[in-house]
Amino acid sequence: MTSYRALFLSPVLLLFGISLAAVMHEPITTVTTESPSKRMREQPNIIYIMADDLTTQAISAYGDIYKDIAPTPNMDRLAAEGMLFNDVLCTNAICGPSRAAILTGKYSHLNGYYKNENGGKFNVDQWTFPLAFQEAGYQTALFGKWHLGTDPTGFDAYKFHANAGQQGTYWDPLYNENGEQVREKGYATNLTTDFAIDWMSEGRKENAPFLMLLQYKAPHRPWEPDGKYEKLWDDVEMPYPATFNDTYEGRELTAGDTEMTMEHLSRRDMKLERPEGLTGVDKIRWDFYGAKNDEIVQPEGMTAEEGRRWRYQRYIKDYLACVKSVDDNIGRVLDYLDKHDLAENTIVVLTSDQGFYLGDHGFFDKRFIYEESLRMPFMVRYPKVVKAGSVNDDIITNVDFAPTLLDLAGIKTEEEMQGNSFAAMLYGKTPRKWRQSMYYHYYEFPFWHHVQPHYGIRTQRYTLAHFYYNIDKWELYDNQEDPDQLVNRIDDPAYQEIRQKLEAELKDLMVEYGNNHSLEEFREISDKDFGSIVDKPENEENVEDIINNKQK
Repeated sequence: MTSYRALFLSPVLLLFGISLAAVMHEPITTVTTESPSKRMREQPNIIYIMADDLTTQAISAYGDIYKDIAPTPNMDRLAAEGMLFNDVLCTNAICGPSRAAILTGKYSHLNGYYKNENGGKFNVDQWTFPLAFQEAGYQTALFGKWHLGTDPTGFDAYKFHANAGQQGTYWDPLYNENGEQVREKGYATNLTTDFAIDWMSEGRKENAPFLMLLQYKAPHRPWEPDGKYEKLWDDVEMPYPATFNDTYEGRELTAGDTEMTMEHLSRRDMKLERPEGLTGVDKIRWDFYGAKNDEIVQPEGMTAEEGRRWRYQRYIKDYLACVKSVDDNIGRVLDYLDKHDLAENTIVVLTSDQGFYLGDHGFFDKRFIYEESLRMPFMVRYPKVVKAGSVNDDIITNVDFAPTLLDLAGIKTEEEMQGNSFAAMLYGKTPRKWRQSMYYHYYEFPFWHHVQPHYGIRTQRYTLAHFYYNIDKWELYDNQEDPDQLVNRIDDPAYQEIRQKLEAELKDLMVEYGNNHSLEEFREISDKDFGSIVDKPENEENVEDIINNKQK
């Protein structure tokens, strides 16, 4: 039987006349939820840590080029004491839609949350996994970034970033604390951890397990480090990714036509000093100068290549300094668990809402099906179950998180999800008939960053994508022979049989997940204004209009 919350489907799904049952996998089957008893006392606590725009390249456990310069010892500790996942993938690589997919175990076209810009608000009338935990007797809490517009449901306590379109600010942020607006003094990453530790110490009861979502704003743009780390690498030249000077040959209309390269970093990104007295439109226009194709921010006298490297150095140092604070605060949480004898029976998950580009392909931001934004960091420590230092290479997606966490907690639900539990993998066993490929779909266009909407399939070896909004381009990558994804094999005669097989499998996945619609219907989603993530006064200036010189 389907939960009543499943009736709140996306308007587009209803428009297409698709039944929920036709596109869902079987619901997970675990132990039943009984009254609080010995079973409840033995259920694990769960701390789900999600940093915004954290990428594998920034975590030294993944062994990328920054591992010795900018190590992350506390994240590495989770990997060393638990399981490191190498192939966890995002179904729609942008913040809000990924969070919605994680909460519901369903793709964007079912949970109704497709995009950030003009994507509206998340429908909190639908089922989410925190609701299931709460109904099963877990104490539940959320601290940090929510970024879904509506107030969260399924939580006994919450305190989330309330200003700047729920993006929050790094310094002296405004929070929504259980429905009340509260301004706090200090640095957001530290504050969010303070709230979490205070709740574990004083806000919860010890006779029931807890689920806590600890969701950091960092290291999201505008990458503002804590004061003690602002000049951490002033005397260091950070290494450049192998694809930093990608020319986008064979991908000119896709990877080569964005507004997220090193040439699109703004004055605000570069921390330039704003002239005094600027307000309103003038302030926004000054801050975001550099975001468009005909605007370049760099000191006078520099060549184009010198300016490009100067922008990268400022960007990467600020980004990694923000990551360092996240790592410090993860350490605080782990120390608390150790001190209070909670570590053994607490599952700690670390992840992000998607990957991110750190100069790879000359990019910052995310959105593409390409590896650096598609792949999410993911690690789990659970001393009772997970063998220390273990590694998993199976394809997992963010819609799998909800059924897995429920499975680990022994919570049965009749809610049908598109994801599947990978809890068995934590015991070292991959479930029979586990997926060998995943379906991806990104919808937002053209603002922000002018990335063409596209859908595709990713197997353990290949990536096939179709970019469709105002172009019709296919791309095929052999990730074994070309791990940097520089060579589009779509017209290579040697890959035509592989292309045909991947196209057929992609079509099957789109049918299986209930998203096999026409390009015109997909474009309608990109074009549709679902509303703002927050209610704005009628006279408030629109940043998009100002950046694009379209304000009234």
